[in-house]
Amino acid sequence: MSRRKGRPLAPEEEELWRAVRKSVTPLRPEKMVAPPAAIAAAEPEPERPLVHLPPAVVPSQATKPALPKLHPFGKRERQAVNRGRTAIDGRLDLHGYRQDEAHARLSGFLSHAQSMGWKVVLVITGKGRLGGDFQSLHDHERGVLKRVVPLWLSLPEFRRVVLGYEDAGPVHGGSGALYIRIRKRK
Repeated sequence: MSRRKGRPLAPEEEELWRAVRKSVTPLRPEKMVAPPAAIAAAEPEPERPLVHLPPAVVPSQATKPALPKLHPFGKRERQAVNRGRTAIDGRLDLHGYRQDEAHARLSGFLSHAQSMGWKVVLVITGKGRLGGDFQSLHDHERGVLKRVVPLWLSLPEFRRVVLGYEDAGPVHGGSGALYIRIRKRK
């Protein structure tokens, strides 16, 4: 039986503990866990049936589906969108929305775009206030959506929908907007 308070050791655990103790030379013999006579005198517990548990499942890279990679636009593909040869299937303007509202709208818009079979959409984040009379106590928050939307697009929830994204051309808002390629629905 274990000297610690709590559950008693099972017979297999007692046997293992004895084997471990025999293989170790104590630094100070007077501080042994239990004197050998006490172990020999202890009466064995009645045997309990062994319970066979299924082997533990260790998550591996093979069991988790890998997140699809983001693919940036190629030079020709970007030029085609900039010049209007490739149509922009939908637009979402996030001006004036708080982050939580913008996140919800972006998620819904991209899911809708995928279900409609759209290939390229334009998401307008804005550039933020650019100084002058508009400076306020919250200068550090200028262009919040411009910074966080690309981060959101890299999250797992969006990666199943987004194939890639890139800053829009000057015709479509420049750095205040993003071209987003939509992944085909499986």
